[in-house]
Amino acid sequence: MARIVDINTGTELHDADAVRPGSLKAWFLAARPKTLSGAAVPVMLGTAHAVREAGSEVLFTSPAVLLCFLFAFIMQIDANFVNDYYDCLKGRDNEERLGPLRACQQGWVTMKAMRYAIAVTTLLACLVGLPLAYYGGVEMVAVGAACVIFCFLYTTCLASLGMGDVLVLLFFGIVPVCCTYYVAVPEALRTLNHIPWLSGIACGLVVDTLLIVNNYRDIDNDAASGKKTLAVFIGREKMEWLYLCLPTAALVLMLLQLGWDNSNIIVCFIVYFLYIQTWNRMRSIGRGKALNKVLGMTARNIFLFGILLSALVIFAQNG
Repeated sequence: MARIVDINTGTELHDADAVRPGSLKAWFLAARPKTLSGAAVPVMLGTAHAVREAGSEVLFTSPAVLLCFLFAFIMQIDANFVNDYYDCLKGRDNEERLGPLRACQQGWVTMKAMRYAIAVTTLLACLVGLPLAYYGGVEMVAVGAACVIFCFLYTTCLASLGMGDVLVLLFFGIVPVCCTYYVAVPEALRTLNHIPWLSGIACGLVVDTLLIVNNYRDIDNDAASGKKTLAVFIGREKMEWLYLCLPTAALVLMLLQLGWDNSNIIVCFIVYFLYIQTWNRMRSIGRGKALNKVLGMTARNIFLFGILLSALVIFAQNG
């Protein structure tokens, strides 16, 4: 029989505040709404570059930007459902898990219901993304297809081969930043020289810090279950340093893209200072469920990176 548990402590409950199987709250938690900021930030940054290039009218003259946001959100939820289902199927989500509780493993959502949910979100993402071909050409169909394919490949095999970080760089950085810019800017203004490649790489590196915390926290359980993440390959200490190196590289790339003006340096330093604080917290905790606090701090850092750097990109238009 499915357990009704407290989402924070994992202890069994029987009152109205518990997560009840099949409830709206159960599906809300399965969608992992806190991860949506990671989907929003690259689209936000790509939109900022489009505004810088073509003016704020790109936000109002076509629905391309809105479609990019919707596609990113739906694909993120789809990826979360796929991850929940297959990790439960393969026994990776077990009683030793340190991260937030998962819907299938806890019995909040049945495996059959999750399969239907995966089918629905995948189809919905395709329907939302297909009109982007009108704005960016048929190559957008290939991009969308790649997003769907790698959404499944990530959990089913590539994450177990230490490739998760590469996929984050591509699909939470280069692809959404550059493609959002591409479909939002009028065709007459598009040039390869203006596509924000550096911002795309920087965004992917920053978003990857969320995956680093996840894999750092779960290193022992992943190793025991045969999941060969990057953390399992290189070890705990190197992962700590990688966590700090990625935002360092990302902010340098943003400064190379925007210029080394004082205002740019100050904004980047603010983000970097937050990452140093989070890094110190991560090292001081070291192991255990308390690392979920570092996960929350990292999500905050990523969102602030998106807000502040997007504003900086737009401001540079008038600078």
